[in-house]
Amino acid sequence: MKEIPFYVPSIDQEEKALINEVLSLKGASKIEELEDLVCEYIGCKYAVSTSSWSAAMHLSMFALELKRGDKILCSVNAFPTVAEAVRHFDAEPIFVDIESDDFNISPAKLREALVKHMHKKLKAVIISHVGGQSADLDEIYKIAKENKILVIEDASMALGASYNGKKIGNTGSIITTFGFSSKMRNAIGNAGIIATNSEDVYNRAKLIRHHAIEAKEWGKHGDLGYVYDVVDIGINYDTSELDAAFSIAQLQKADAQIKRRAAIAKIYDKELSQIKHISIPKKIRDHVYGLYIIKVDKNRDDFARTLREQGIYTALHYVPLHLLTYYKQKYSLRVNDFPVALTNYQQILSIPNYSGMSDDDVMYVCRAIKEIAASRV
Repeated sequence: MKEIPFYVPSIDQEEKALINEVLSLKGASKIEELEDLVCEYIGCKYAVSTSSWSAAMHLSMFALELKRGDKILCSVNAFPTVAEAVRHFDAEPIFVDIESDDFNISPAKLREALVKHMHKKLKAVIISHVGGQSADLDEIYKIAKENKILVIEDASMALGASYNGKKIGNTGSIITTFGFSSKMRNAIGNAGIIATNSEDVYNRAKLIRHHAIEAKEWGKHGDLGYVYDVVDIGINYDTSELDAAFSIAQLQKADAQIKRRAAIAKIYDKELSQIKHISIPKKIRDHVYGLYIIKVDKNRDDFARTLREQGIYTALHYVPLHLLTYYKQKYSLRVNDFPVALTNYQQILSIPNYSGMSDDDVMYVCRAIKEIAASRV
């Protein structure tokens, strides 16, 4: 029996060489190199690296000077990081239902939420690009402009994706966040990125990232390099040089990984498109297949258990936020408040799709899915 993990990072000599360079204390800062490479790859003006994607999302709220009582709209189909970053400021996340086909926030439901919750303290909407396929940004930007709110993008699964010919992270949002190990609970290397074209956001994020410390360089006129001041409430979200080195190597192979994931998705599309009880992802816009999410219309959980028994690991993206105990109790949310997200949640299943999978691995997954689906009446 094969063992097919849900995700395995691609690690080769490039990662090892860059990490060894850091360990040997040679060369320039990998942190600055990573930030420069992100700007070059995405096309944005500024990039601020952080210790993780969650740190990037939290630091973004600092950069926007989120305050107690402020309100942020977000998709109910997102990782808890999105809502918890808002709650850490004693601000309120307001959930919005999704589109059934691409699992992204629904522009129509976003309009409804704005009518219902319009308030002077409503600051922004956080858009999560689920699975590597962008949301309908044209419509979202239009709605945001009409209502004078900012757009923040969670692109933790969408590094390298494009929208209207521009890379996600350079399409018009005030902030876009990325992560280099978003699919790993115990990451080998970890880093996040804030991408922005706003100099104000960049400067504030850089300041807050390291304890809001301001320090002078050693200077000709007697400036003392070890004297510093703290000018705000900061935090420590610095990236380590080792994590930056790992992330540089990952970024440099991003396009190759996207190409391979697309090839795997093409096999899945062909093999699983006519299988009873199974629906394959709908590609509406550019898709980098950070995830390959199928729908199982009959007993999804038993289906996943049977796959696991055959050595195939799966995941769920995501448990809707209104079903999680904290948010359900905090905001008195009901199970049926977001019907599209609820229905999807009962069916969706993310199956393995990473660049290191061989065609034999992919076909093993396909055969297992076909066999299990055929056994369902």
